[in-house]
Amino acid sequence: MSIGWKIIYWESKRGFSPVYEFIEKLEEKQQTKIYNSLELLEEYGPQIGSSHSRKLKGFDVRELRILGSNNLRIFYVAITGRSFILLHGIKKKNQKTPLKEIKIAQKRFEKYLAENAN
Repeated sequence: MSIGWKIIYWESKRGFSPVYEFIEKLEEKQQTKIYNSLELLEEYGPQIGSSHSRKLKGFDVRELRILGSNNLRIFYVAITGRSFILLHGIKKKNQKTPLKEIKIAQKRFEKYLAENAN
């Protein structure tokens, strides 16, 4: 059996984790769906499949797709060390993922890169 992937929650310099806070504010059923999807991501890594994850065109970020009555999205990237960093989470209300939300995730990733450049 191969070694799984590690999930890391992005934190601001003040220790705030927006994805963790997003998940904690959801109903228990939605939290369970997210945690099940995160377990799949840990187990299968980049091979999770397009029904669960997709690359966002023009960005470094991918979206983890949690389907159901509330379409939830967790934006993340793969980083060295067989890890994924979770950057941003939303309830998707429209067919198209809002560009504003993608840019928030991309900006957090760029901050992460700048802070961990050493």
